[in-house]
Amino acid sequence: MEKDKSVIIVGEAAKKEEEILKLSRTYQFEGEEISEIDMSGLENLTADDMIRANKVLAASGTAAVVPETNLEYTMVIAANATNRPIEFFKALKPRDAIKVKNKVTSFFFGEE
Repeated sequence: MEKDKSVIIVGEAAKKEEEILKLSRTYQFEGEEISEIDMSGLENLTADDMIRANKVLAASGTAAVVPETNLEYTMVIAANATNRPIEFFKALKPRDAIKVKNKVTSFFFGEE
């Protein structure tokens, strides 16, 4: 029985590690050094968060056929999921911005 528990714990640890997005560099933002982002908050998003992200896109004049694949939309979603300001995500270098975009997009379209 204990053996089964350890398997579950290992699985949970692996899932938690999967939710951490490693950045290609360390960023200085508001006095904090950030080299990874905990994306586990994606699980807590609601349709209302997606609607608000759509409104941000519309307000900026951006039109996207599939907003879940739009860079700006995914940055807004990431900001909501991590409780970090959108300015942090907008300051990411392209490689890291694409990592965040891919993480959010994979979350939306990934298999359960």
